[in-house]
Amino acid sequence: MMHRVVWLSEPDARPVHSSRIVGIASMPPPPDPHAQRQSTLSRAVRATSLMTLGSRVGGLVRDVVVGRIFGATMIGSAFSAAFAIPNMFRRLFGEGALSAAFIPAYTEVAQTSKEDADKLASLTITALGLVTTALTIVIELALLGVLLFAHCTLKLELSLKLIMVMLPFMPLICCVAIQAAILQVKGRYGPAASGPIILNTFIVGTGVYFLLTRQLGGEFTAYILGIATVLSGLTQALWFLHLLRPYVIWTRSWQSITPRAIVMFKKFIPVAIGLGTLQLNTFLDTLLAMWPIWIGTTLFGRVYPLDESSNVILSLTARLYQFPLGVFGVSIASAIFPLLSRHAKEPDHFLDTLRRGLRLSLYIGLPATLGLLLVRHEALSVLYGHGTTGWKEDAIRRAANVLAGFSVAIWAYSLNQVLTRAFYAQGDTKTPMKVAIAMILVNIVLNCTLIWIPGVQESGLAWATAISAILQAIVLSFLCIRMVRATGTHHPIIDAHARTGILRIIIATAVMTAAVWLVLRIAPQTTPLAASKLPNALAPLASEWSWQLARLLASSGLGGIIYLVLSKIMHIAELQWLLHKPPRTLPPA
Repeated sequence: MMHRVVWLSEPDARPVHSSRIVGIASMPPPPDPHAQRQSTLSRAVRATSLMTLGSRVGGLVRDVVVGRIFGATMIGSAFSAAFAIPNMFRRLFGEGALSAAFIPAYTEVAQTSKEDADKLASLTITALGLVTTALTIVIELALLGVLLFAHCTLKLELSLKLIMVMLPFMPLICCVAIQAAILQVKGRYGPAASGPIILNTFIVGTGVYFLLTRQLGGEFTAYILGIATVLSGLTQALWFLHLLRPYVIWTRSWQSITPRAIVMFKKFIPVAIGLGTLQLNTFLDTLLAMWPIWIGTTLFGRVYPLDESSNVILSLTARLYQFPLGVFGVSIASAIFPLLSRHAKEPDHFLDTLRRGLRLSLYIGLPATLGLLLVRHEALSVLYGHGTTGWKEDAIRRAANVLAGFSVAIWAYSLNQVLTRAFYAQGDTKTPMKVAIAMILVNIVLNCTLIWIPGVQESGLAWATAISAILQAIVLSFLCIRMVRATGTHHPIIDAHARTGILRIIIATAVMTAAVWLVLRIAPQTTPLAASKLPNALAPLASEWSWQLARLLASSGLGGIIYLVLSKIMHIAELQWLLHKPPRTLPPA
């Protein structure tokens, strides 16, 4: 006679045998909550990272197209500044502050009442749309007043007009960010990250037309690209409304949810400051870099150390460090935030999720920091150098210095994203805000100091951003330890397993760094091939651009392979988390 094993619901229950059922195979054990959380986080990170990877690749193509169209010129700087302003509001109002305040509130309401969740979503989108539209109108009127009544130079006039063209992108993209947050709460992480793909498609498609028709660097081209940006925002808003049809019923009867919404909106300003430190610092960089265009070439009688091309060099170079940060750093934080909010009242589960987020951030952030630092010159040369529309060598050199400053803190940017959201999940918005204000002040002091050092120029802005981010990560880490203890758990954030895992990450990163450095050291910086000695089909391989591409692919490819192999050999848990797949349910016999 055969037996079946009956598993009780308690995790430490022992199996109970029964002989009343004949011919039934043993039943599987109950699901492990720890494994379920790991599986949920892994799926969320993979889905968000894959979609973000597609959008970031498209964004990189977009920046290359824009860089090739305008070059390191005044018009390029003006277009980059006009594009940055609505995107700063998007990061603050949409996917940054309001999203961070909205997700915990929406998650909590959705667990008890779908009707109330729909009301909160409707009220949030409506309020955000009205506020950002009103703000857009006020800024447009202010800029129009400057153009009509102030004595603007031609450079300033062009810059202000480009800002006016692209500013309507702001309310559209802010509402899209909240729509994406709703999809994240519903577990639709991939579609939630699809918006930038639409933006990139519009700009790249328009830009390629101008490249093919050789309409490069003109004001008309800048205006058309600005219009394409706004149209992409409208398309994204309509697309996300379509994606949300199965999940949200929009309504105007939100009176019952208004008190809950008011509590959420009160958190907006501290969250905007706390989560928007990097964005605010970047915007301050834009203001300083645009000084020669907006104000003049002198400051207090001294020649200003930056020039008209500083902003386009700064902004397009920043995209390279934002690539790994967006694909992995922000994706990890975005994926982990709903989980942290869900487990906010469960100290051990909250700590486990937070610890995994921090370790994943270091697993990606450390090799990205050192790898990008080593290959920065090759990457910039391949993307923006060479050819009739490429940047000159001096611009590439300046951009490489900027990228060196930004890239040293990729790991810190990633940690800050996770640490800040951990406070928000616990309902604490003031602590990250206080730290952020202090770091913004540090960044301003460093900005105004470093750019005056001879030879530093715009790279001083990048180093200031990196130094303030590293300080922010250190301060938030200590404060987060205290916050976690206050939740009631007796376990440290960095326990013995975490320390061992981080040490393995450091060792693997060090070996990878040494290998990449050795490849770049051995390979000549200029091509040793002669086009005349190669067959006609292979002659393009002798170009300097092809050689820089080969150096970039060889060094980065080898570095990535070594890091993955070492992760496997050294049993680095973070790789297993990223690749983790939930076990399939065994079918009954």
